[in-house]
Parts: sequence; C-alpha cells; structure tokens
Amino acid sequence: AVSDKEDKSDSSSTGNALESRERMKILVIKLAALGDFVQATGPFAAIREHHGGDHVTLLTTRPYADFAASSGYFDEVWLDEKPSGLAVAKGLELRRRLCAGGFARVYDLQTSDRTGWYFRLFWPGPRPEWSGKAKGCSHPHANPKRDFMHTIERQAEQLNMAGIKKVPPPDLSWAQADAARFSLGKRHALLVPGGAPRRPAKRWPYRRYLEVAQSLAATGIQPVLLGSDPEKEVLEAIADKCKESVSLAGETTFQDIAVLARDAVCSLGNDTGPMHIIAVSGCPSVVLYSRDSDPALCAQRGPDVTIISRRKLDDIEVNEVMAALKAACRD
Repeated sequence: AVSDKEDKSDSSSTGNALESRERMKILVIKLAALGDFVQATGPFAAIREHHGGDHVTLLTTRPYADFAASSGYFDEVWLDEKPSGLAVAKGLELRRRLCAGGFARVYDLQTSDRTGWYFRLFWPGPRPEWSGKAKGCSHPHANPKRDFMHTIERQAEQLNMAGIKKVPPPDLSWAQADAARFSLGKRHALLVPGGAPRRPAKRWPYRRYLEVAQSLAATGIQPVLLGSDPEKEVLEAIADKCKESVSLAGETTFQDIAVLARDAVCSLGNDTGPMHIIAVSGCPSVVLYSRDSDPALCAQRGPDVTIISRRKLDDIEVNEVMAALKAACRD
C-alpha cells in the first residue's frame, strides 16, 4: 500500500458517507479483460481525483495487478482469484476480506454477474454504497440501454450517476518501460496478428499480415510483431518469411507495448487487447473488425484510430489496409 495522501475532503459537503471529513476506504472492481481494463483508466483517474484524500483499493486479477499498481491511481491492489461456486473456502475468504475492508463505497466497473454476487456477499450488512448494476445497490447505473453504449460512455454515465461528473478519456502516459532493449529500427510499425483463441473469426488471416509486413519493409519501415506465447508460432512464421521484421511474441509487458506505441509510425491489428494500449498511447492505428465484435460498443479509442469492419475478415483486402496505413502513418 502507498502512504496516506493529504485529505482533500470538501468541508462544505453535506450528508452522506462520501462527505465525511474522515479518510474513507474506497473499492474499485475491474477484473478483466485487457481492452476493458485500458478503457477503464479514465474512470480510474476520475475516481482517484474525486477521492483524493481517501484510501482507494483496486480488486483485479493477476494479469493486471502490476500494471494497475504502476498507474498511481490506487493505494493498494488486491488480487481476485475469482472463486467458483464449488470453491467454498475461497468464496468465504473473499467474503471475509470484503466485509473486513471497511469500504464506504464500491465502484463496480466490471458490472458482471460475478461482481453482482460480490455485492450480495455483504449480506446481512452493513453494505457499502455501491455504484454498478447489482440489484438493490445504492447508486445503480439506471439506464436500461446501458448494454448498447460504448464502454467509455457507459462507464462515464455510471460514474456521473454516482456523483463523479468529470471522467477523462483513457490515458497511459504514466506507463514506463525500457523498450530500448529491443533494439528496433528508427522507423517501425506494430503488427498484432493474434487474438483470443476461442474467437478465430476475429483474426485476419496471417498470410495477409505477412503481405503487409513485406510491403512495409519495402518502404523502409520495420514490422514489429506483438503477441503472447500462444501466438509465437504464427508470429515467428511471419518473421521467418519477412527477414526485415522482428517477433516479440511473449516478450512484452503491457507497459512495453505502451512505450513502443509512442515511437511507432503506425500500427495494425485485430480487435484485441494490445490494440487498445497502442491506440490510447497515441500511435496511428488501423483495427480490423468482423461481425464477431461491434466497434460501436467496444472500438479502440485514441487520437488517430481507423476502423475497417466487414462481416468476415477474409473480405478485407491487403490493398485497403495498406491504403489506410499509408494515410495514417506519421513521419
């Protein structure tokens, strides 16, 4: 945990627990996934600003713990093991920890069935104030069309209904890493050919990424392939056929990707988590969508994002992608 910050409570406030002069304990819940986590950095910043003098804890899952801890938004980060209904001991331990936390308010930014169950773990009470969609919570996001809103607008409206009126866009300017260790060329582009294994329809064929890599290399731009360990074989196959490219499969942290994106001339990827980091970090980004995901609900946001959407990704031609990259590419 980080040391206590100066209490900035407004002495003119009236009424409820949030307006106490005492330093309160606040819980933020955001468990996954990467894209959603990145898009929650705006709400994280807003909650931190609103609760400047309070102790703010994040409940998240292991892949995001270090990333969150380095952000400066939280005084403490708790790991959620996401116990199943059969893991009674873990469920009871989570209940004990939540109830002992002394939280005055909870901001549920996950708003899933699981976190609705977490709200019920406080039974028979006392329950903290709760912003989310759990039945019976004190500050519900009372918009019946919330599921048809983009993540960023939905969470901003949720916080607005809980009294936080100003929510900035996602921001990763705080991310730091030693990207120089990769020894990349001065002009490089980031390519993200992978995606969730269970959703193959969200992945543009790798042979087309190879064509893009070869076209970029012919213009003097080094293709840099990003992905996780399960994608290593595909990325290395592209790198093997395009000798000017480099595969960093399994070698990059979230912070690494943010720092690499700041210097890249452009990026191309499927609708996958790393593209959210890249877009928010300011890199001109072209993102490919199939019918398996709706950009109106979850599109990457950033200063320069181009979405190419088709019913099937096979319908997107290389020349269309290269034209978009050429238009986006910065000097």
